[in-house]
Amino acid sequence: MKITDLTTFVVANPPPHTGGRYFIFVKLETDAGVVGYGECYAATFGPEVMVRAIEDIADRYLIGEDPHHIETFWRRAYSSGFSQRPDITLMGCVSALEMACWDIIGKEADKPVYELLGGQVHEGLRTYTYLYPGEGSVYPSDRGNEANVYNDPDLAAAAALAAVEEGFTAVKFDPAGPYTAFDGHQPRLADIDLSARMVAAVREAVGTRADILFGTHGQFTASGAIRMARAIEPYDPLWFEEPVPPESPEVMAQVARATSIPIATGERLATRFEFARVLASGAASILQMDLGRSGGILDGKKIAAMAEVHQAQIAPHCYCGPIVGAANIQLAACSPNFLILESIRKWDGFHADLLMSPIEWEDGHVIPSGAPGLGVELDEAVAAAHPWDPSGPLHLSPEPDPLPGV
Repeated sequence: MKITDLTTFVVANPPPHTGGRYFIFVKLETDAGVVGYGECYAATFGPEVMVRAIEDIADRYLIGEDPHHIETFWRRAYSSGFSQRPDITLMGCVSALEMACWDIIGKEADKPVYELLGGQVHEGLRTYTYLYPGEGSVYPSDRGNEANVYNDPDLAAAAALAAVEEGFTAVKFDPAGPYTAFDGHQPRLADIDLSARMVAAVREAVGTRADILFGTHGQFTASGAIRMARAIEPYDPLWFEEPVPPESPEVMAQVARATSIPIATGERLATRFEFARVLASGAASILQMDLGRSGGILDGKKIAAMAEVHQAQIAPHCYCGPIVGAANIQLAACSPNFLILESIRKWDGFHADLLMSPIEWEDGHVIPSGAPGLGVELDEAVAAAHPWDPSGPLHLSPEPDPLPGV
């Protein structure tokens, strides 16, 4: 079997843009007529540039090759240009193509990918949801000055309780104040006070029915993160996410040593080599690899295995489209140290529309599909009907977030 063709799709995600403003999907075809889908989660450059980079990697290292040869493809691409070091843009390209290869491999074997990576160990996968501010304002950098679930304790508590009533047993929100291209910084006293009141309100609302995931975006210095952690510790969050910028795990380890709250990190890391530094330094005990960026499914399995040796757990990240979501599910289903899965709501809405059959979500859990490959098929007609208009960024601007009440 040889890979013969590549097709890419840049799909606009309609308002409220839950999961990002656009998704980059790939489709690989083989001479045996088997098709595989993948997704790239990378926004270092615009989607047009990313598509061209994906095409370049595929032309040089994948077209004409056997999709089963994952290790060979990965090493050749990783070494491209005599680099041999983590590159988040390159790994976004590799991740999309690699998961499409796994989709083909699973379909050829008539097995879900998780059965080819050790076999299923979890029948249901616990999920969490963000608390979303509402239609038209769903990401922390869009929150503005109006009262919403990132700056109003009562609204956050009500949203958390509503999520619990839907079946979720964990909720995440990001009330910790601004993040900017110039972080890390010291949190303002107002930010520490608001964060403590927000977490307290959510804890009072949900009691022990749900875990609280305290999200940040690497905006603090180590000392600032420790001050923030001390304020929210009484409410027992399940994790404190990315408390300092991701490039210095040894600094993040200072925070981990100073708080009882587990530290989670990984959405901005690429390859097992960066995750190995996190584990070796003791920076985090929960790894949030995003398989559309971190290096793909096989590298994700290697990261999970390293984490297992360190008594660490995995919680795959997914602020993107449903193909990455499906890949995360395959990894989670076969990983003994799986903790929890990021869910885009209940995998309904546009994420469901993009698939021929939606991801199954029930009582707070994703139920892994028994279908071969990734277990999902892209609805290409829906993807084609939502072309990307390159008028806005995927996530962040280089400017600080609006400050609540300012």
